[in-house]
Amino acid sequence: MKQSAENRPDPTLHRKAAIAHGSAADHAGAVRVEPIENFDLDRTIFQTLQGKAARYVMRTRVAKEVHWKPEAAKSVQAAYDKARKAHALPDVSPELMRFMVEECDFDVEHADGSFLDHLYFCFEYTTQHYAQHSPLVMLLHSILGTGTNTFAMTADKIPALQPLMTPFEWTHTEAFPSVLRLLYAGTLRRELRDNIGRASELQSVRFHRVIDNEPITMSGEDFWIALNYQLIHLVDFLPVANWSVHSNDTSFILFRDLYDLLDKTGQREANIDYTPTSGPRRLEGETQGVGGWLTTLIPVGLSEKMAAQSVTRFSEKIGHSLACELSWR
Repeated sequence: MKQSAENRPDPTLHRKAAIAHGSAADHAGAVRVEPIENFDLDRTIFQTLQGKAARYVMRTRVAKEVHWKPEAAKSVQAAYDKARKAHALPDVSPELMRFMVEECDFDVEHADGSFLDHLYFCFEYTTQHYAQHSPLVMLLHSILGTGTNTFAMTADKIPALQPLMTPFEWTHTEAFPSVLRLLYAGTLRRELRDNIGRASELQSVRFHRVIDNEPITMSGEDFWIALNYQLIHLVDFLPVANWSVHSNDTSFILFRDLYDLLDKTGQREANIDYTPTSGPRRLEGETQGVGGWLTTLIPVGLSEKMAAQSVTRFSEKIGHSLACELSWR
């Protein structure tokens, strides 16, 4: 069924739990997780992923069906209903909604459901847990490209889109796909860690827009805000359960590192309750074949290296430069 931006989808229970509690949580014990048979990766944003090994690993990570235990589901739904009642979602201007409906194509599945499911999750979460900045950025964060070279619109429509947003919203929307790729590429994170005691001295960051490789310059203040938006985005990609087994999922690796980085620099503003996993490596309530189990044994360092290589190939394919320059006072 074709997706329409004017119809806000009902979030999954996993998303409802994150929104209601402002948390990234391991739901082991509350869910049963099973592989989806005959899962078609080509119907997702990962359709452009190349290489049999890479596609197999990604398929095992996203082709999962989650079943919640009745009492847990009831508890999550009640908490979500309470949160929605207490935090009304802001209206989207009719002009912008018309642009999203008529000029954009969101008709592609995401890692969990549709592309719009993901966008609206980020919008809802930001409304409630990062209220000091516009949630509209997160509704539009991938409109100029995903990390896998899928685009909801073409670059020639930018002059029509930009006036429908505030300057702040445009700054963060056009930058989001680029910042995401830079985080996965790794060099940016290493430089930020090398200067972890100088967060307030970050003056500007220069990089290139994914959709057309145009240069972008963000202020240091805006860049830290951009990283908080990225952290919220990553919450939607975390394994629903059994974190001790899935610690090498690339999104989970990036989430952990970015969360730690923002905390150590004193720059984490988004409300995300997160407790690192502990205890033995074991599956609870999750069915996994031999191949799927083997993918969980890939060392974290190698998984991160593979992700960096993948994002580099995607950028090279569309003529997008991953060059990035940080200026410090």
